[in-house]
Amino acid sequence: MLYVSIIAAFVASILLTPLVKRLAFKIGAVDAPNYRKVHARIMPRLGGLAIFLSFLIAVAIFQPILIINENGSNFLLAIIIGACIIVATGVVDDMREISAKAKLVGQLIAALIVIFVGGIQIDMITLPFVGELNLGFLSIPLTIIWIVGITNAINLIDGLDGLAAGVSTIALITLAVMAIIMNNMFVLAIAAILAAATIGFLFYNFHPAKIFMGDTGALFLGFMISVLALLGFKNVTVVSLIIPVIILGVPISDTFFAIVRRVRMKKKWSDPDKSHLHHRLLDMGFTHRQTVLIIYGIAIMFGLAAVIFSMAKVWGAILLVAVILTAIEILVEVIGLAGKNYKPLLNFVRIFNK
Repeated sequence: MLYVSIIAAFVASILLTPLVKRLAFKIGAVDAPNYRKVHARIMPRLGGLAIFLSFLIAVAIFQPILIINENGSNFLLAIIIGACIIVATGVVDDMREISAKAKLVGQLIAALIVIFVGGIQIDMITLPFVGELNLGFLSIPLTIIWIVGITNAINLIDGLDGLAAGVSTIALITLAVMAIIMNNMFVLAIAAILAAATIGFLFYNFHPAKIFMGDTGALFLGFMISVLALLGFKNVTVVSLIIPVIILGVPISDTFFAIVRRVRMKKKWSDPDKSHLHHRLLDMGFTHRQTVLIIYGIAIMFGLAAVIFSMAKVWGAILLVAVILTAIEILVEVIGLAGKNYKPLLNFVRIFNK
């Protein structure tokens, strides 16, 4: 039955996306070019609605996946209600371009539904050499920060044709693989179905794109990935949230260094700019398609690292994290992701060589 649902999600996405494209033009959900955009013509940007509807169709087919948690709350019910709020927020933004605060309100409501209706939250973190650390009253705020943070991280990388959809697909496939390793059928099914729906959409979204996913898609995918990560890894051994952090290495690192960049330049953390990872790669001379494929490659390496991390011993895991962080720092300094003058590690190496 899962295979049927995956195929249904893929086919539904391919069939629904052209219909959503027509709808986007009719209701004015279009993206006009400006100095920050790389496209030169008006584009429909409601594509995430096709992904969402395809996901709902496939989940309806796969009804036996419903799982009840220890509090009697339904995981899937809470996720779908939260996703509906996220998608509604995205649709309104794609049509009217609402403020960041208004979008944040929608994300907070969706996160609270997941927590209080679904009972999904970060209960504890298992630290090496320390043991279980019960988060207590910090559990709810940390869970909200995680969901809202990842939701916006996916949204921030949605700057090139097929970029957010491709990176999200890679993250979802990695989550599905990890779910197989951990024998988590629920996460496997939802991640696989969502990946199939996103791949179907990519047929229209990869460069040159015929439609953008818009905030409807970016917020929905970010929300779903954040929740699936919580369901799959909130109580794993070693370090609870390291695995999903590695899986989401591209959007998390891009978001983190965007904040660093804006703090250094004394701008608001929410101010848009044209110095994200994809912008920097374009500035270095890579083509649109090459830039997207390079970032896909980086995302795949993060996914493989997450799988390796899950099977490593404590010291091996610590070493792997150290290598990943060093590699990220070097990449950031080489391409100027945190600012052209931000090169502490490279400057240290130069001093050491002298």
